[in-house]
Amino acid sequence: MAGDRLTLQDRRRIAEGLRDGSTYAAIGRRIGRPTSTVTREITRNGGARGYHAEAAHRAGAQPARRPKPTPPAPPGPDPGERDPRLIDEVDAQSTELMIQAGLPPMMARVLAALFTTDSGSLTSAELVRRLRVSPASISKAVGYLESQALITRGRDPRGRVERYSVDDDVAFLSIMASARVQTRIAEACASGAEKLGPTTPAGARLETMSRFLHHVIDDLVHSVQHWRQVYATRENGEDTPA
Repeated sequence: MAGDRLTLQDRRRIAEGLRDGSTYAAIGRRIGRPTSTVTREITRNGGARGYHAEAAHRAGAQPARRPKPTPPAPPGPDPGERDPRLIDEVDAQSTELMIQAGLPPMMARVLAALFTTDSGSLTSAELVRRLRVSPASISKAVGYLESQALITRGRDPRGRVERYSVDDDVAFLSIMASARVQTRIAEACASGAEKLGPTTPAGARLETMSRFLHHVIDDLVHSVQHWRQVYATRENGEDTPA
C-alpha cells in the first residue's frame, strides 16, 4: 500500500531500477509508489550514485529520534562546492523532462549528467561511475546523442581517453537538428500530395501540412539564429540593440 513503509524488496527494486537507468517515475510505477516517494528515498540515502538497498532499509528501520537543540551552524561550504543530493535532484528533474520531450531514458540520463557538470564534459569511465551503469550502456547512449548533434566527442588532453561534451550551442544545435527532421517531413508531405493529386482530399491535406511546416520551420530557424547572435554578442561584451 502507498501509505505503508518501504519494504526491503521495494528498496531492492529501487536499486535495480537505478542500475538499469530507469527514471524515478518508472521506478515508482514498478513498486506502486509516487515519484516523490522514490525521489525522497533516494535523496535521503546517498543519491542515485550511492544508494544501497540494505543500508537504506536499516536506516529506515531505525526509530525516529527527537531532535536535540543544536548550536548555530558553522559557515557553509565554499559556494563552488555542491551538495551531491542537490545534484541528484537536478539530474532527476532534467532527465524526466528530457524523457517527456522524447529522449530515450539512458540517453536522457547521460545528457543530464553532462549538463550538471561544471566542465560540461565527462569520460566514459566517469559516466559509468556517476550513473552506475555498464560501459555498453554508455557507449550506446553517447552514440545516439552524437548522431543527434547533442554532444561532441574529443580527446582528453591529459591522456588517451575520449571525453564527451555538451557544447555551449547545444540548444541551438538541438533545434536545428529538429528543424532538419521537420523539413524532411514537410518534403515527404509535398511529395505525397503530388503523387495523390493536390485536388484529392488526401492530397490537399498533405499539401496544406507541407506548407504549414515549411512556414513554421522558416520562422523557427530565423528566430533561433537571431537569438544565438544576440547572446553571442552579449558574451563578447558588445552592445546589443534593444
